Amino acid sequence: MTFPDKKDPLPAPPDGVSHLSQTSLIQGEIISREDLVVRGQVLGKISLPENDLQIDLIGRVEAEARVRNVRIRGEYVGNISASGKVIIESTGRMRGDLSAAVISIEDGAKFKGTIKILPKP
Repeated sequence: MTFPDKKDPLPAPPDGVSHLSQTSLIQGEIISREDLVVRGQVLGKISLPENDLQIDLIGRVEAEARVRNVRIRGEYVGNISASGKVIIESTGRMRGDLSAAVISIEDGAKFKGTIKILPKP
């Protein structure tokens, strides 16, 4: 691995998706202007007001989240405020409160909490 010279400015990261690997644990607050895919663990807060969050099968999140859209395939504990859509897939498990314009809970998914439907943007 090479590191850039301190005198050279770092290039801007490409727009895209950030990935948290299955061996990673983040404690604290995540603020991003990219979509986020969680395969590891997050404990804290997630702020992606203009972007999407996906918790994969092996991902686990304990957080308060403010996102555009979220897809839960793994486990989520905490409250979610989404300006768009929340999808809890058949493998997903969620405990907490949801507020979103569109909410989809597939057969086989587990959900315990309250739901508030917001007006569509």
